[in-house]
Amino acid sequence: MTLELSTGRGASVSLEEAYKGCERLARTHYENFTVGSVLLPKEKLRHVYAIYAFCRGVDDLGDEVQGDRLRLLDWWEEELRRCYEGAPTHPHMIALQHTIAQFDIPMEPFLKLLKANRMDQTVRRHPTYQDLLYYCDHSANPVGHLFLYLFGYRDRERQQMADYTCTALQLTNFWQDVRRDVAMDRIYVPLEDMTRYSYSEEELKALKFNERFGELMAFEVERTRALFQEGLRLVKKVEGTVRVDIELFTRGGLKVLEAIERQGYDVLSRRPRLSRWTKAGLFLSTWLRKTLS
Repeated sequence: MTLELSTGRGASVSLEEAYKGCERLARTHYENFTVGSVLLPKEKLRHVYAIYAFCRGVDDLGDEVQGDRLRLLDWWEEELRRCYEGAPTHPHMIALQHTIAQFDIPMEPFLKLLKANRMDQTVRRHPTYQDLLYYCDHSANPVGHLFLYLFGYRDRERQQMADYTCTALQLTNFWQDVRRDVAMDRIYVPLEDMTRYSYSEEELKALKFNERFGELMAFEVERTRALFQEGLRLVKKVEGTVRVDIELFTRGGLKVLEAIERQGYDVLSRRPRLSRWTKAGLFLSTWLRKTLS
């Protein structure tokens, strides 16, 4: 399911229907990590779904929809701005407007997500690791900030810790999907790192796995693992069941990195993934540890 592009239906959609639409979208999309843990308070879940629907809309308009993607992203931004100073027309945005008002969420995180996808339309290589971190600061980190706003956390210290986790999750996804991204002529492995390990773009396009690529991916995995460890400090800085969700995201990401290691860092022949049983085990063990601690 991708974003419904029809507009002008807002007047005929109730707020409850708008939230239900966001929930349906979230529940029908596959994700590495469950959107809206069952442990989250029910009164928070609808707002998680509203934020997810916005993010999904950005991704769909920038990656899935045929046509002038930059124009469509401009339209999605117009809908966002109506959430702050008018009346949005898309049902998902009607729900989002209510969520924004309920938690006094600033516009900046949403705008950064839009900027990231606009970058995707033109930027297909990242020369340095710092360039990649800049991209992650727009494509991933705002999601952590939005999540924290829902639970009343607005300080820079917690946002910084969330940034470590969100960047690590984004990088993990890149290392999982090297093969898929290359097929779309996108390379997220920093070019400076490829040069460092004497692995060429031509080899990557040919999906050539060798010792040099394995060493390159091992380097990226270790760097990403260190970010997850930094982000784990956030768990002790929040209260309630949200702690379980934050730790679950981190432990899930670390498990994906372990899966990459188990297949000898060869992400070119097959995509490393977590089984449903592994995900269930992660959830249960994380919940038990937090409950008994």
